[in-house]
Amino acid sequence: MGEDSLPTAPVTSSTARAQSIVALGGGHGLHASLSALRRLLDDLTVDELTAVVTVADNGGSSGRLRGEFGVLPPGDLRMALAALCGDDEWGDTWARVLQHRFTGDGEMRGHVVGNLLILGLWDLLGDHVDALDWVGRLLGARGRVLPMALTPMDITAEVRGLVPGDPDALTSVRGQVEIATTEGVISSIALEPHSPPVSPAVVSAIDEADWVVLGPGSWFTSVLPHLLVPDLSAALASTRGRVVVVLNLAEQEGETGGFGPADHLAVLAEHAPALAIDTVLADRASVGADLSELEEVVAALGARLVLDDVAAEDGTARHDPEKLAAAYERIFRAG
Repeated sequence: MGEDSLPTAPVTSSTARAQSIVALGGGHGLHASLSALRRLLDDLTVDELTAVVTVADNGGSSGRLRGEFGVLPPGDLRMALAALCGDDEWGDTWARVLQHRFTGDGEMRGHVVGNLLILGLWDLLGDHVDALDWVGRLLGARGRVLPMALTPMDITAEVRGLVPGDPDALTSVRGQVEIATTEGVISSIALEPHSPPVSPAVVSAIDEADWVVLGPGSWFTSVLPHLLVPDLSAALASTRGRVVVVLNLAEQEGETGGFGPADHLAVLAEHAPALAIDTVLADRASVGADLSELEEVVAALGARLVLDDVAAEDGTARHDPEKLAAAYERIFRAG
């Protein structure tokens, strides 16, 4: 199918039912998506918002806490909670507190306040999901944050181009940080453990969703891992919700060097061939000369391509939350 031009005229809440949204991802990409989706709670386009967050980080403050306490890495969960804080003084203050990183020369250097808060509630309550709900209540978060799995994950990748003289040889690389910074070309990824336990709350949210949003974000280490968890994959295959894939604005050095928009989508389809995609959202300017190739891949997947203006105006490869919110609203209303 070709490019879809969605109506820009607003639709009042009396003419369309508010919808339940589940957003999957991690890191800065999910933060941008949630910052946009949170805005739709105010105009009744969305009445329920759930984030399902990757738990494979092995670097920085998260990696240190994971190694010392054997817990889920809290960093991506913290960022999702910060994105769901409101725009009032309470929400803005708590979002800044959550994201505050200690400096200095002592053992606390590099740790983030929100990571320690989440860790403290995990230690106190003994339940990952319950503790995250309590953090959300403290912040006044406009939505719920859930971990992708209930045990820490490791991502492994098969990478080409790391063996001198043999560019096609595959090398196994382990760890989110190591994969994100590899100098080779990632061929495929896998998870360890292969079939981790998943919270029933995650499966229920996906089952009951009207829309499931996948991406943007680090493609191999934040987006694709959700599709490799058996319980999540089964829930996505059976949900009544329609899947929206949000493409990145540019290649990411280390993970997707040399990738165009169609390449991102093709890799996703290779890792999750059974995933039924309803809509692919891409930034019009970022697609540029790659439009025809992207249209072919989208059509082969039986999906609808929506081009919109969703990039930040500062020239960085970031999604603008307000523009992205407007694009989401048009997709959800038209759907």
